[in-house]
Amino acid sequence: MKYISTRGGMDPAPYSETLLEGLAPDGGLAVPERLPSVDAAQLEAWRGLDYPALATEVLGLFATDIPRDELARMCRAAYSHENFVADAIVPLTAIDGGLTLVGLSEGPTLAFKDMAMQFLGQALEYALARRGDTLSILGATSGDTGSAAEYALRGKDGITVYMLSPQGRMSAFQRAQMYSLTDENIHNIAIAGVFDDCQNLVKELSGDLGFKRAHRLGTVNSINLGRITAQVVYYFWAWLRASDEIAEVDRGRFQVSFAVPSGNFGNILSGHFARRMGLPIRRLVLAANENNVLDDFFRTGIYRPRSAADTHATSSPSMDISKASNLERFVYDLVGGDPERLAALWRELDTRDEGAAGFFDLSAELPRFASEFGLVSGTSTHTDRVATIRAVHEATGVTIDPHTADGVKVAREWVEPGVPMLVLETAKPAKFPEIVREATGEEPAMPAHLAGLLELPQHVTEMADDAARLRAYIERVSG
Repeated sequence: MKYISTRGGMDPAPYSETLLEGLAPDGGLAVPERLPSVDAAQLEAWRGLDYPALATEVLGLFATDIPRDELARMCRAAYSHENFVADAIVPLTAIDGGLTLVGLSEGPTLAFKDMAMQFLGQALEYALARRGDTLSILGATSGDTGSAAEYALRGKDGITVYMLSPQGRMSAFQRAQMYSLTDENIHNIAIAGVFDDCQNLVKELSGDLGFKRAHRLGTVNSINLGRITAQVVYYFWAWLRASDEIAEVDRGRFQVSFAVPSGNFGNILSGHFARRMGLPIRRLVLAANENNVLDDFFRTGIYRPRSAADTHATSSPSMDISKASNLERFVYDLVGGDPERLAALWRELDTRDEGAAGFFDLSAELPRFASEFGLVSGTSTHTDRVATIRAVHEATGVTIDPHTADGVKVAREWVEPGVPMLVLETAKPAKFPEIVREATGEEPAMPAHLAGLLELPQHVTEMADDAARLRAYIERVSG
């Protein structure tokens, strides 16, 4: 299995190499030359596996250059009970209205990003040791990616982390998780701006090939293919668990839908990959917050990212993103894997008339979004989030975080008779106490092992939205 760039300018590379590169040399994103396929017999053979074993099987379809015993070791280390508190690693919980939560927040930072990041930390350390090399991770976070990356990479041999976050745009819990770390290889940088400004800095420095090579820059944002492939696993896991009670003769026809809170499009892109691989998914329901650029795209076919000034600060802050990096991988599929057409579309985002917002128009392809790819969407607001958290809590006693609430709200709009709707949980409610108190009148419980986190000293470097200053900082730290 080899990987190429969405924009056509990268020689086919093995899985391990794509992990170390992050962004492709031509500015595109790594994608498989062709996705592996899974049939009904293979799904049944995987039914009795625990989560680490299933991860080994699914990731083994992508990471064909990693020996199977090494891959199994990495998956066992990543998805251990030292890292994840739930016995099943990913539990499924039924809530009201026939919906089921897919529990992805049982890891060390209480967010779904741990599911991919714990594996990626193992895989990066393995790939670097095999090459005898080092890596400087340059990342951007809107809240959860940063802490998940730092907890997965702290103390890892040969890895230094520079994590950019938007000043004043994360919850107090998210800031405390990141900024309280004291590991020598972790560097937190708070940028004056929004998440998209942080992401643009990552792309600018990653696109400077001379600087990238001199400082061995890589990324663990969701543009890193390792994140996407590791997330594919829990779609297979959730389908297998949801179909456990179905008679074996009917399982091959058993479909589910997934609702996915989405900002940067990475989480739902993994579901898109799983569906194309053959997993029986009826619909992939994208849930946006007030920064609903993606919902607009999937309703109209017109993609029009917003400026930083037009990006709202909301009560589901990890989704406060108006330029979704991973959408490029979906559009690559939409245009039939044509890198020239894909590159031309992305040039349209940057070359519109002075003062006009960049956009591209794929409205002619709109009927294919749902019919061929199963992708539909909806928007949730603060009022919706509060009402949804309150309703789920009153009906079931389960408390959900605001991003998961966005998913539940939009999921309810797309429920179909006979098709289970699985909502991907994104985080524990303790990370967002203000909106939980507003909705329920109760303080969300803090996990015992994180007691005192908010009182710990914090260490962060504040910086202007300036690529030259960021370059200088990295040069100074790296020596």
